Amino acid sequence: MSPKNHFRADLAMILALIAIGAAGYWFSPQLLPKGDVAATPDPACDLHRQACSATLPGGGRVELAIGPRPIPTMQPLQVDIRVDGLSANKAEIDFAGVGMNMGYNRPQLPQLAPGRFGGNASLPVCVTGAMRWRATVLLETERQRIAIPFLFETSH
Repeated sequence: MSPKNHFRADLAMILALIAIGAAGYWFSPQLLPKGDVAATPDPACDLHRQACSATLPGGGRVELAIGPRPIPTMQPLQVDIRVDGLSANKAEIDFAGVGMNMGYNRPQLPQLAPGRFGGNASLPVCVTGAMRWRATVLLETERQRIAIPFLFETSH
């Protein structure tokens, strides 16, 4: 291989690595539910029985309800998010298996009214039986992204 071709191969490899790094940086918010602000809901709240809420550090409150109850797998779910004390312009819910990758499952929820988002979603069935889930509510406001993880368990 001539020195000129060796240089071109090295340059192409460096450019490919830079492109991969840039793509990872650009798409990471879409794959990982991160937020500028995080809040923790009451761990004693059970989404199978009632809506659960979290108070945000800077003020405001977010409530998540999932139906039907108890929460089933492989059936249509109705997701309802209510936001008080802040103005959110976008809402998504990211369903992720705790301890087991169940694939990308993050529907965007349309705004139904000021401070209210809702829509349909579903959970895949887990072949091992009981499955622990993290439903992360992702809200976007004019200046920040908020992530609130709600935990629950399903069985089939």
